This record gives sequence, C-alpha cells and structure tokens, in this order.
Amino acid sequence: MAAGSAGNFVEWYEFAVYGFLATVLAERFFTPAGGGAVQGLVRTYASFALAFFFRPLGAVLFGRLGDRYGRRPVLIGVVALMSGATALIGALPTYGAVGALAPWLLTLLRIVQGLAAGGEFGGAVAVLTEFAPPGRRGVYGAWQSFTVALGLLGGAGVTAVTAAVLGMERLTAWGWRLPFLLAVPLGLLALWLRTGLTETPEFLERPKSPVVRLGWGAIGLAAARVTGWSAAGYTFLVVLPSYLQSALHAGFAQALVAAAVANAGFAAAILPAGALSDRVGRRPVLLAGALLVVAGALPVLDLLQDPGAPVLAKALALAGAGAVVGLLAGPGPALLAEMFPAHVRWTGLGLAYALSNAVFSGCAGLIITEAVRRTGNPDVPGYYAAAACAVSGLALLKGTPQERSRRDPSPNRTFRNAGWRKRCG
Repeated sequence: MAAGSAGNFVEWYEFAVYGFLATVLAERFFTPAGGGAVQGLVRTYASFALAFFFRPLGAVLFGRLGDRYGRRPVLIGVVALMSGATALIGALPTYGAVGALAPWLLTLLRIVQGLAAGGEFGGAVAVLTEFAPPGRRGVYGAWQSFTVALGLLGGAGVTAVTAAVLGMERLTAWGWRLPFLLAVPLGLLALWLRTGLTETPEFLERPKSPVVRLGWGAIGLAAARVTGWSAAGYTFLVVLPSYLQSALHAGFAQALVAAAVANAGFAAAILPAGALSDRVGRRPVLLAGALLVVAGALPVLDLLQDPGAPVLAKALALAGAGAVVGLLAGPGPALLAEMFPAHVRWTGLGLAYALSNAVFSGCAGLIITEAVRRTGNPDVPGYYAAAACAVSGLALLKGTPQERSRRDPSPNRTFRNAGWRKRCG
C-alpha cells in the first residue's frame, strides 16, 4: 500500500503547489511588464490544462508497458520522471531573466509531468486493488485517493508555511521555488519504497496473449462516471484558493486556510466511503456523492460570498464540500479497476481517468477564471461542478452486465482460491 500510494502523494503535492501558487507563477512567468494580472492567471491555468491533455498519452504509453512488462519497473520510472520534472520547475529562470523562453520552459516541464501523472494513476490503482484481500478492494483502492488528499494538504501546508515565514514579497521573489524543490527528497522516498515492490498475483496470472483489446465503450462509460469526481475535486480543492483571491478578493492566507479546510473534509471522508462501497456497492456511494454536489454546489458558494455569514458556517460548508468529493473519490479507484481485466487494467482505467481529468480537471481553472471574467458571475464554479456531476450521475445509472450480476466482482477471490488449491495439491 505504501509503495503503491507514494507516487500519488508526490504527484498531487506538486499539482496542489502549482494551483496554490498560480497567482505567483502568473506574475513570474506569464505576465510581462504591463500585462494584466487576470490575463497572466489565465495563461498560467492554460499551462496547467495543457499538462492534463498529455495525461491520456501517458496513460496509454506507461499503461501498455505496465500491462506487458509488470507494475513494479514502470511505477519506478514514472515516479522518477514526476519528481525530476517537479524539482526542475523550482530551478527555472523567470520571465524577467530569460523573457518569453520562461513560460515555454515551464510548459515543457508541465507536459513531462502530465505524461508521468497519466501513467501513475493506473499503475497505483492496479497495484492497490490487485493486492487487496477479498471484499476489501474498495478500501484498498481508496488509499490512492487518500494519498491524493494528503498530497493536496501537504501542498497547501508547505505553501502556507513558506508564505508565513518568508512573507509575500520574498515568496514572490524566490520563495515560491522551495515547495517545488521539496519534490527531491519526497521522490527519493517514493523510489525507495517502490524498489521493494513485488508483482501482483493478478498480473502474474493474467492471460499471456499478445493481442490487447480495449473496449472503447467501457472506457467512455468509465470516463463519464468519474467526470463529477474530476470537476468537483478540482473546483473545491485546487482552484478554490485562486478563485477566492481573484473573484471574492480574499487574502492569500485566507484562501490557503479555506483550501486546507476543504481538503481536510475530503481526506476524512475517503477511506470510510471506500469501506462503505465494499458493503453496499460502488455505484450507490458514487451516485450519492454526485447528487449531493448537484444540490449543494451553489448554496456553498452563496454562503462563501455572504460577508455576514459566520466564519464557522463557512468552514463547515467548505469541509462538507470536501467530504462530498471524498464520497466520489473513495470508491472511484475500485470501480474503475473492476471495469477492466488484469491484462488491460492499467491502460484501461488509466486512460478513462486521464481523459476525464484532461477535460474536467485540467481545464477547470481556465474555464472558471475566464467565465467569471467574462460574465462577472461568481457562481460559475458551482454551475461547473454541478453540471459535471449530473453527467456522472447519468453514467452511474447505467450498469454493466458484470455489475448487474454481482455487487462486488472480485478476481482476487478467484486467484487466491486457485493458489490455495495448488498448494493443497
């Protein structure tokens, strides 16, 4: 579990840092002299989105390698690539030093991160769910999402501490580099954990046919099912700080505290949601989360915009929004893993997740910021999250034949029984 989850922590720590420092990066890389702050922020989120569009390519590339040659070697390579690219961002020259070359270098490293992140998810989920004991795939898969929450919290915490210790002037000048450079020791720890990883039973028992057939209908259905998870997660957990600063004119520290509260609620709900899905099924838990986002997204934003609302009420609303996203993220990995057989699992679930994230996560900041700028409507994030969760709700109502026949299909049970019969002769 530690080896499977470690890379997710590094990946989402970096994505959180990039999101939380978006206004600083806009100033240092995307806003030449005389440029507008909002335009710079839009360009920063465009770079953020571009990396997500390379995630499907990474999912196919690393997924095919992982499904063919094994989970362990490919997961080691993926986390090394992610950690190295993140550390290099912390060493980049800014616009003031190299001019227009600076945003291109940052975007290039974001593309490398996108490729690595596209491969990381499918491999991590495959390892966690394939090692899971019978009837525990939901809670084991939820550890992938839980380390995402820890990465987001870690990114928020490191950014907040750096800002508090250095102050905004030094943070903007050079302190923004420190959170990115921290990826070096984090990456080394993840590499050490993964070198001790063994192959999963299901990978060793997979069909050895060289022909790999992926059902594009299953990939489309899987992507639609996690659309709400992608959109609501990035809206309430990553884009929120910059939105609060640009649309509601909150301070940098206030925005980070709000993000930390939302991510704390997210983290608290993930493992219980995964465990609940082992008892009642994946789709009922995911459907409940999607419906709660549809019903609650706009009321939460209205409360945040109310200057007379008590601080405690706003904190509870933020924590509740994060917890609802946790209902989506807890059972999500196991749901995706169960939709694909072992010999195409990494590729299939990784591609479905990457496609959903490319459109609804990577573009969230760009779409929300530009829509708020053009319309002046601060409720745009709520409409965005609610619409995406409505799509997920409809996709979750459509069950596959395997889901209709069994509540919790578990190939683990098959392989464990086969191994027991073999040992008993």
